[in-house]
Amino acid sequence: MTHLTIDRMLENARAQLRRIYSFELPQAVARGALLVDIRPQAQRVKEGTLPGALVIERNVLEWRLDPTSSARLSLATDHEVEWIVVCSEGYTSSLAAAALQQLGLHRSTDLVGGYQALKAAGLLSVAARSPHFAREVNTLASL
Repeated sequence: MTHLTIDRMLENARAQLRRIYSFELPQAVARGALLVDIRPQAQRVKEGTLPGALVIERNVLEWRLDPTSSARLSLATDHEVEWIVVCSEGYTSSLAAAALQQLGLHRSTDLVGGYQALKAAGLLSVAARSPHFAREVNTLASL
């Protein structure tokens, strides 16, 4: 039996995605894409927050975004929502976005280079332009 390596798994995940680059993010947010920060709390504290992004840690991501889940967020209305998953450097987010696509969330993707790429490009405030987040972030705090 051959085993899949993490490098091959990542390659397979990315082959399913049309990944977003930092410079494309303002246009994606303008068209209604929702940014999801999956970094663990300790990492967000160390690196900084992503203003306006939904914070959903990786271990509950599928339950929160699957529109058929009883644990879904109110923004997970259907399979047409465009989710852009962000981690620190764009590795874990690729695996997470591919998992979302397996749930039928076919517009899910991730950000090339993750939070670090947004920070380097000076685009950390882009997500804050979306009006969707304040209500949902308050809801997340009570979960």
